[in-house]
Amino acid sequence: MVVEPIRDNKKIEDMKKYLLGTSVRDYCLFVVGVNFALRISDLIILKWGDVLKENKMTFKNIKITEGKTKKNREIKINKNAKKALEQLMNHYGDINLNNYIFQSREGDNKPISRQRATQVLKDSAKAVGIEENINTHSLRKIWGWNAWRNGYSPALIMDTLNHSNLGVTRRYLGIRQDEINNLYESLNI
Repeated sequence: MVVEPIRDNKKIEDMKKYLLGTSVRDYCLFVVGVNFALRISDLIILKWGDVLKENKMTFKNIKITEGKTKKNREIKINKNAKKALEQLMNHYGDINLNNYIFQSREGDNKPISRQRATQVLKDSAKAVGIEENINTHSLRKIWGWNAWRNGYSPALIMDTLNHSNLGVTRRYLGIRQDEINNLYESLNI
């Protein structure tokens, strides 16, 4: 079964509200996930020192080497991600820069597992009435879908997601025939 992005911004907001009401960590995971466009394996291993400067008050650009592609990537933290991270910082209290941001509740300083992150997303999507097949990869797809819908160049999206070609990005975003039909109908030259 194909994993989908959530294409409806109201449903994305519903997910945020639901998650914030159940777990600040899970809310932050969702918000940061849809704003960073990282694979879950790279997202869950982020530490506070990856996003905060030594003073623990100022955010910095994230510099990582992606696990799958081994490519270097730099991510500027936007205002929504900052806000979510600040909420999580306030929830945790004293922050250790060596600690994982998305800590598991099992064990000392262990990141949340991919399986737990998947379950959180599936359960919350079901709770707010989202019928699409959602999992952790949906976070990246939501970012890509929104970038595409907001008019960003497919080549830029492809490069940001580290895809090998535009065909991969097109399939990845799930650009459907009805959207292609809308393009034909609206583009009157």
